[in-house]
Amino acid sequence: MKIGLTGWILGIGSGAYLLATLGQGVVGAPAIAQDAGCFMVTSSGQRVSLDKLCGVSRTSTQQGVHTARIKRREGGTPVIDVTFNGSRTFEMLLDTGASGTLITQQMAAALNVPVLTNGRFVMADGRTVVLPIGRLRSISIDGAEARDLQVVIAPNAATGLLGQNFFGRYDIKIKQDVVEFHRR
Repeated sequence: MKIGLTGWILGIGSGAYLLATLGQGVVGAPAIAQDAGCFMVTSSGQRVSLDKLCGVSRTSTQQGVHTARIKRREGGTPVIDVTFNGSRTFEMLLDTGASGTLITQQMAAALNVPVLTNGRFVMADGRTVVLPIGRLRSISIDGAEARDLQVVIAPNAATGLLGQNFFGRYDIKIKQDVVEFHRR
């Protein structure tokens, strides 16, 4: 005899409940959820909003919170998409230990970043290096934005580093697959 099992994940608030039908009965079990709101995930993985049914307003639950999907991790550090000057998007490492933002030479060229001066910087390994400093009109992630920022241009970097001069006005929550920026 073959028994069919179909399941959905129902998210309500900050918790979730896994609902599965087995034959004629419904079996429920708590599940882990990262998202607020009211939703279900179909068996094909599609997220379906149930906010109206649950009486949840997305604007009130998400106000002041900006999210970035983690594309991958490099050495455990999240890599996210960041938009520069309102037009170009590049992958950046979210470096919570960096005081400033560092972009690659290729990014600087694509964005036509003017070099303002050179600065001396102490690297994580203790070396002191001299690198050019430029200025960007804006850096943004899902509505979180910082304007008129100085950035260090690193000629040998493979990926840029997003630093405190961007996210210093936010509390950061790093989850399994997203980074949330909560306005203070």
